[in-house]
Amino acid sequence: MSGAEQGDAFDAITVYNFCEKISEQTIHFHVMKMNGGFFLWVGASPTLSNLAVSMISKFDSVPLSMLLMGDKSETAPNALAQRLAKKTNKQVFVSYNLPMVNTNLALQVEDRIKKEMGNHPEHF
Repeated sequence: MSGAEQGDAFDAITVYNFCEKISEQTIHFHVMKMNGGFFLWVGASPTLSNLAVSMISKFDSVPLSMLLMGDKSETAPNALAQRLAKKTNKQVFVSYNLPMVNTNLALQVEDRIKKEMGNHPEHF
């Protein structure tokens, strides 16, 4: 007997996309909301070069995080996942596929994500 047959709550995965022109390039955002968390993909072209996960812990005020895939020297996916997990109190998966040559771009991207979270919290 499956969970749905037993009457357990079952939430479907929902998908939400938005984009923004930031620093002369179009940045795409893809959100997959799941029960208890979400996956966020950020990039300018269709690649999945890294994947980080973060979640809050009752043992530490800083969310736990781990890079599951990608270059371990790139800290952007972990850092963004941690900040979003802390903000939402959810498990967060992040794939950040933008070059880290411009820290201003990273700040603008994060601001855009937070703006979207404020305007459309139901998608996160």
